Amino acid sequence: MRVAGIDLYLHWSWFLVALIEIQWRQRQYHSLVWNVLEYVALFAIVLLHEFGHALACRQVGGRADTIMLWPLGGVAYVDPPQRPGAMLWSIAAGPLVNVALLPVLVGAWYAARTAGWPITAHDPYVFLRSLAGIDFGLLAFNILPVYPLDGGQILRSLLWFVLGKARSLTVAAGLGVVGVVGLLALAVVSQSVWTGLIAVYMLVNCWSGLKTARVLAKLEKLPRRPGFACPSCKMQPPLGPMWVCDRCGGNMDPFVSGAECPHCGAQHPVTMCPDCGRSTAIAEWTEHPAWVSGTVIEGQ
Repeated sequence: MRVAGIDLYLHWSWFLVALIEIQWRQRQYHSLVWNVLEYVALFAIVLLHEFGHALACRQVGGRADTIMLWPLGGVAYVDPPQRPGAMLWSIAAGPLVNVALLPVLVGAWYAARTAGWPITAHDPYVFLRSLAGIDFGLLAFNILPVYPLDGGQILRSLLWFVLGKARSLTVAAGLGVVGVVGLLALAVVSQSVWTGLIAVYMLVNCWSGLKTARVLAKLEKLPRRPGFACPSCKMQPPLGPMWVCDRCGGNMDPFVSGAECPHCGAQHPVTMCPDCGRSTAIAEWTEHPAWVSGTVIEGQ
């Protein structure tokens, strides 16, 4: 399914977990239909949250074309420009959707309670109360400053202004590991399988974040080539043969060879930026390209 240019996917395990969850919460309602509606409404709120991320990312010039829902929530595959402000807005927009929904859902719940629905319309009343609780719970959990939750990524974005890209990720992911330990302890105490699965998922992401931070730290120390800048993140490319030819596997520097592999002669139509991962034609890397016979005249 495609909405607003964004592909929506529903993981197959969502249906399996739906059957378990709907049966488990059957006592909440007199009719099973309301259990189904509550589960669907939960992921409708999650979907709106993820659309907040995706649309905000596009607003700042990033790419966002896929959202997937699965039993542990949703994932918006966003690629904002590698700037702390752009990253901050792309992440914060998700929780802000929950903030906007909260007074609407709480207001509907309060109106139903005032109208006497707890007695006259038990199931619709419990449904509205549950939706308000779900939205608040999702908001409170997501803004915890634990990487990779939204709160942890917001913290990383704020630290980015002060510490830089690599160190901010190191601090956020490191704090995330501490948070995961606490979440694992909670899972053991409460004997909650779901909490344990979420903690494991977060731990894997924290470890991946720490490894990425080490790579970024090494990348930041490399000398840079003047006269060129990535059209996306505006970073100058590293000096030296840091790129690999996808035909022969040889190392190359496309800014010296004119994007032609010196080993096999393969011409590369695009060059990937090691800082943001975007691939663009090498001529777009500078406003004033200086190519003479396939070579770069440095300093022009």
